[in-house]
Amino acid sequence: MKYDAIVIGSGQGGNPLSHNLADRGFNVALIEKAYLGGTCINTGCTPTKTMVHSAQVAHYARNAERWGVRAANVAVDLAAVVARKNKVVQSFREGQQRRVDARKTLRLHRGEARFIAPHQLQVNDEVLEGERIFINTGTRTNLPRLPGLETVDYLTNASIMELRELPEHLLVLGGGYIGLEFGQMFRRFGCRVTVIHRGGQILPREDGDVTAELQKALEAEGITFLLNANSTRVEKKGTQIHLTVESGNSTRELIGSHLLVAVGRKPNSDQLNLDKAGVETDKDGFIKTNSRLETNAPGIWALGDVKGGPAFTHISYNDFQIIYGNLVEGKNLTIDNRLVPYSVFTDPQLGGVGMTEKEARKKGYRLKIGKIPMSYVARAIERDETAGLMKLVVDASNDQILGASMLAVEGGELVQIIGTVMRAGLPYTFLKGAVYIHPTLAEGFFALMEDVKPVD
Repeated sequence: MKYDAIVIGSGQGGNPLSHNLADRGFNVALIEKAYLGGTCINTGCTPTKTMVHSAQVAHYARNAERWGVRAANVAVDLAAVVARKNKVVQSFREGQQRRVDARKTLRLHRGEARFIAPHQLQVNDEVLEGERIFINTGTRTNLPRLPGLETVDYLTNASIMELRELPEHLLVLGGGYIGLEFGQMFRRFGCRVTVIHRGGQILPREDGDVTAELQKALEAEGITFLLNANSTRVEKKGTQIHLTVESGNSTRELIGSHLLVAVGRKPNSDQLNLDKAGVETDKDGFIKTNSRLETNAPGIWALGDVKGGPAFTHISYNDFQIIYGNLVEGKNLTIDNRLVPYSVFTDPQLGGVGMTEKEARKKGYRLKIGKIPMSYVARAIERDETAGLMKLVVDASNDQILGASMLAVEGGELVQIIGTVMRAGLPYTFLKGAVYIHPTLAEGFFALMEDVKPVD
């Protein structure tokens, strides 16, 4: 069966790409072995942020007296939380199915795709041939080489969201996005939580002053952190999980009811038979692409997490925009110098964009830095949510913003204002003359801009 285009994977790049190509008259095959929507809709953004909000409601209710409100007998019904999550996920899946069904030149093939030649794929018993092939197969949990792990009923980011009963003590391997978001979520649900991280700092890419504030906020909620900790063995004894951890010269055994593995992701490229297509990968299996997202094999592109780089849904969508713009609209778009905003959906949220201070210093910039605690921001005080800080990194030679970190309630929203100014190529001083609604969190930019000064 021949197609003008074949899209492997219905993630947040593959879906709009297949839809838009079909709308332009392409005869398109969309291959999906599981649910439409990829990681984001099914096991990533949509379900996790739905459950994060349930956890925030539980946090507000349990601490209602802090705001002068009396709430008694607060308890979390995890089964009901999961049911609400599933309802939202199902509505998104059905929306994706409707979009596929509405396009007569788009055919959905259910199954796993494997290359049998550079432009031929086998899906179940069918052979599909396409002039243009797009790979959007995403990533999955990367399991560590931890002795005993195969004997333990460990949890991943997907399976933990199917629990119907609350863990007594959740052990979390990994202090990155997934570990921190689920760690705080289940702590707010009422569980004891311990985060074990090999490095000396959670979220290692970020500046230490920022992550220190986030860790302090999470510890204030009762989460325990073990940093510079190397897990050496895990086993199940009765109903409990025993995790052996080395830290410095000491060894200790942690006992928990559940274990979440959140130490990284690996690409879903190993089952594609990429060697049959001549597509190159790096040592970790991520597909190599150029700045236009083309692989080394002519007529084959990769987009989303499977190609490596920032693993965000909005990057996958922007990959679609670049490929479609180049292929159909005659543009010359690349990922060179792409500005990537992001957020860690803890509370406070950590919104970031551009370079961190340590990255800018490593590149040799002369810097100006602005930094204020959220306790300086009237709206944060009024909400009694003053954990965190705002930080701005500026090129001292021209006052251009190099990056920002917004560790704040709704930090992910705040940082996008900074990202827009950076995208426009405007200096940080542009924000000094803005009119901010009073009282809002963004009004804190007044104090932040006034704090910008040269640093050694």
